[in-house]
Amino acid sequence: MSANMTPAPASVGKPVTIRDLQAKKDQGQKIVATTAYDVLFGRLVDAAGVDMVLVGDSLGMVIAGLDSTKKVTLDQMIWHCAAVRRGVRRAMLIFDMPWMTYQVSAAEAVRNAGRALAETNATAVKLEGAGEASLHAVRACVDAGIPVMGHIGFTPQSDTALSGARVQGREEAVADQLMKDAVALQDAGCFATVLELMPTELSHNISAALRIPTIGIGAGAGCDGQILVLPDLIGLNEGFKPKFLKRYADVAGIVKTAVTEYADDVRTGRYPDDSTSFT
Repeated sequence: MSANMTPAPASVGKPVTIRDLQAKKDQGQKIVATTAYDVLFGRLVDAAGVDMVLVGDSLGMVIAGLDSTKKVTLDQMIWHCAAVRRGVRRAMLIFDMPWMTYQVSAAEAVRNAGRALAETNATAVKLEGAGEASLHAVRACVDAGIPVMGHIGFTPQSDTALSGARVQGREEAVADQLMKDAVALQDAGCFATVLELMPTELSHNISAALRIPTIGIGAGAGCDGQILVLPDLIGLNEGFKPKFLKRYADVAGIVKTAVTEYADDVRTGRYPDDSTSFT
């Protein structure tokens, strides 16, 4: 088989549905989510049994080296999400709508979200914030039959307005507003909501107040599930060390060691040898 071909993995069970996620919350079972940005890692996390894979606009920073998620385009997101879909068969695949693809008008939000799902075969889209523009977009997408996940707390697309990445909701007024935002997203039709960078007590209270699942990142153990950015989780993104991150591997170290050994073998003539050459 050609090295360029990437066959789909064998099935590891029926695809995860929105109903499955709701059942997990109702039964007190935690939801496991991670990001992925290409077919190889999509295949690996799917085979590992995660419930949800988010193709996040975080790819702009962790994959492309940009200084903001705001520079990621809809076309770029579609390209990456379609690649991940070729590796993901069981986990629910979520498409992260990039900046200014849903805020301008509800009609544009539906058009862009519909295109995203049609061209990637993702299950749902994720929208940030709970302002009027976001809520209008959520309602319009849900009315059009497009499943939507919400996202409140620290919202990276608003990082300039929020003065950088910091915990949201330590002040009583902000905490009260975040609770209202979470309920508003639920009422608008979201099937789940990401809670990012929040005090543990607040995220616990929001999770308890909502019927729908909450997925935390830097929001403590009271959420119904957790998500981490995959390059952070596996130690590929060496320079990123926030308090909430637990690294489960040192992939950066493994890669550097492997490439160093390869380079040494090439320079000393040990590679290629007879076992890796053709006659």
